[in-house]
Amino acid sequence: MNTLTLATLATLATIDTPAAIVERPRMLHNIARMQARMNALGVRFRPHVKTSKCIDVARAQRDAGAQGITVSTLKEAEQFFAAGFTDILYAVGMAAHRLPHALALRRRGCALSIITDGVASARAIAEFGRANGEAFEVLIEVDTDGHRSGIRPDDDVLLEVAHVLHDGGMRLGGVMTHAGSSYDLDTPEALKAMAEQERSGCVRAAQRLRDAGLPCPVVSVGSTPTALMAECLDGVTEVRAGVYVFFDLVMRNVGVCSADDIALSVLTTVIGHQVEKGWAIVDAGWMAMSRDRGTQKQKRDYGYGQVCGLDGAVLDGYVLGGANQEHGILSREGAPDTDIATRFPIGTRLRILPNHACATGAQFPEYQALGEDGALQTWGRFHGW
Repeated sequence: MNTLTLATLATLATIDTPAAIVERPRMLHNIARMQARMNALGVRFRPHVKTSKCIDVARAQRDAGAQGITVSTLKEAEQFFAAGFTDILYAVGMAAHRLPHALALRRRGCALSIITDGVASARAIAEFGRANGEAFEVLIEVDTDGHRSGIRPDDDVLLEVAHVLHDGGMRLGGVMTHAGSSYDLDTPEALKAMAEQERSGCVRAAQRLRDAGLPCPVVSVGSTPTALMAECLDGVTEVRAGVYVFFDLVMRNVGVCSADDIALSVLTTVIGHQVEKGWAIVDAGWMAMSRDRGTQKQKRDYGYGQVCGLDGAVLDGYVLGGANQEHGILSREGAPDTDIATRFPIGTRLRILPNHACATGAQFPEYQALGEDGALQTWGRFHGW
């Protein structure tokens, strides 16, 4: 970030704040890094676009070699399909009331796949599909780490759900899993072990389906930490990951990136001081940074974000230690900075690295994208969902 041209720095000094800033060279480096790993491991890569919710970012991922996308809402699917992305995995358990929306997308030519992890949901999908003459492609979500949802690889329910779908006339697309508990780890050894646990569990579930005479063409795994740390992906057909495109402070604490890899920051302005407390007040509160305190349970807590200069250089020891709706409290870790008003005069422009890129990006309707040549572009994003 500290290689920006004087012209770009001057432009950043005129943008209204708070604003979401994306450094395009860093983003492209992150995209190339992930794609190269997937290519080397011989698997298809399907990025999760919920991180950016941005057509420009998704096109850059596709241009680098990504095949298909992953979404977290059907509204995302609508927007990306309208922009020419047709191979879409909706990676949230399908609720029955959303089936008409999914059907409409498929009828318009979207190759939409959906997921389930329960018998009741599978029956609802099969019944709705039969009633409407549609063979939905469905993946079964597998729980490989106890993080959130899914069926354990060795659970009898796995085969029951598969039979409900297959015998009910749906297309059994395969199995998928997400090792979200990898976010709680912070050593290469632990991350590699989790990547193997994720791989082996999902592959075992796939083999159980095949042994039962059921189809299982897709074996889909993924989280940013496990994707970057996996040493072997035998039996896996595709990987999904999202936050890698921007990275954030949680990922820095996990150990899969450095501060120099974080491509998203929030531009903010100093608007006041509480000198006796050692505070500078900025106009980026939790409405800009989000309420995500993902680093709070990690070894290094950055409050609401790491403070950087306008050029993006990390200001060691300074964090956004507190936040109200529109006010951020900038402070020094440890002893209060009694020279805070001199160090950060009113009007000073700063940038804050986020705890969670997905959550912070979601606070803004657009990104201000900085190019390698110093040019600034406005990239729209899907705001509010």
